[in-house]
Amino acid sequence: MRRLLSSGIAGALIASSFAVAATPAAAGPGRLITATALHTYATRADVDAALTADKFDPGTDRYGVRTYRLVYRTTDATGHPTTASGLVALPINAKRKLSTVSFGHGTEIYQPDAPSTSDDIFLIGPALTFASAGFAAVAPDYLGLGVGPGPHPWMDVPSETTASLDLLRAARVFAGRQGRELTREVYATGFSQGASAALGLARALQSGADPWFRAAAVAPISGAYDFRHAAIPSLFTPAVHPVLASAYTTYLLVAFDRLHDIYPSPAYVFRPPYTTLPDLFDGTHPGEEVLQALPPTINDLLTPAGRALLLHPTGRFADALAVLDSVCTDWSPRMPVRLYYSPGDEEAVNANTEHCQTTLAARGVRAPTVDLGVNTDYNGFVHEGSEVLGVPQVTRWFTSLNS
Repeated sequence: MRRLLSSGIAGALIASSFAVAATPAAAGPGRLITATALHTYATRADVDAALTADKFDPGTDRYGVRTYRLVYRTTDATGHPTTASGLVALPINAKRKLSTVSFGHGTEIYQPDAPSTSDDIFLIGPALTFASAGFAAVAPDYLGLGVGPGPHPWMDVPSETTASLDLLRAARVFAGRQGRELTREVYATGFSQGASAALGLARALQSGADPWFRAAAVAPISGAYDFRHAAIPSLFTPAVHPVLASAYTTYLLVAFDRLHDIYPSPAYVFRPPYTTLPDLFDGTHPGEEVLQALPPTINDLLTPAGRALLLHPTGRFADALAVLDSVCTDWSPRMPVRLYYSPGDEEAVNANTEHCQTTLAARGVRAPTVDLGVNTDYNGFVHEGSEVLGVPQVTRWFTSLNS
């Protein structure tokens, strides 16, 4: 929850005829609506300077980078047509054919805090890193963030997947108009919320969701892959910062109620005076405002019924959590998988990664975990530091696979 942290807790056209003609999404989901040039980092040194200013390792940089905001057609969380936005970063080099890295960002609550609408290097640094290493990089804003209509359906893996896939389709058309061609290989990664989104995208590509793109590898970083048995229980323990526990709990209950109708009214789950908190999670309120409205602990936030709903989910809520947790439980990846984590993560506790590895192993899938070490320089939190540590390591792995 980057913006809550930075707010106060710890520191927040030439077309390629082949590319356009061969893209079946040109008239449906994934159709490119607009493309806006954002920034040009003309040389490798320019990228280095941007990344090091925000504590990212520039050791994989090779090229300058140009970034763009794409707006494209997709479907909302109920399957209806809508639009979404995302960031595309392309290396400044002479290579026409580019493999693609898709990066899913972590939790944000304020609509402008998205890769295509923010200059925060924490949000755009991963795309800069992958593009400077020679990949085409795409970073979906997800539904309801960036310039897409809100509110954002937080931790809804199906819509994270379609938003990610449709951005790939739009990016393929856009790249063609730049005289570039995106190859079939997609390397999927993401941080925190985006770790689940990366697994969801890799699963969809493996199942043949797109006739062109295929998953080459998947490398999630510090994900919450087991909400039912790891992430939610950890919110009631000292392992998670108490104010962040209140923030994540509120976001989960509000977002899932909007989509799945899991409680009759806010007063059923939230104690007074916190029954108005759902109004602050509509994407129009900055993190600092939300932070100031949160209770200091989860016990101050929840009614007994709210606590019971979280710790003993039933009905529609249990079903929705099963879908969320299915990124590690209902498929067997046929591409290389690595699960990256930092010990002592105080937001996505390490039990999530252990669960995912164990569950995949039971399905015959080898998914080694990669200990990133600990970096608390970023807002004083291990979790945020794991993105800064993980992105360069993932870049090196993807580069080795793509060479």
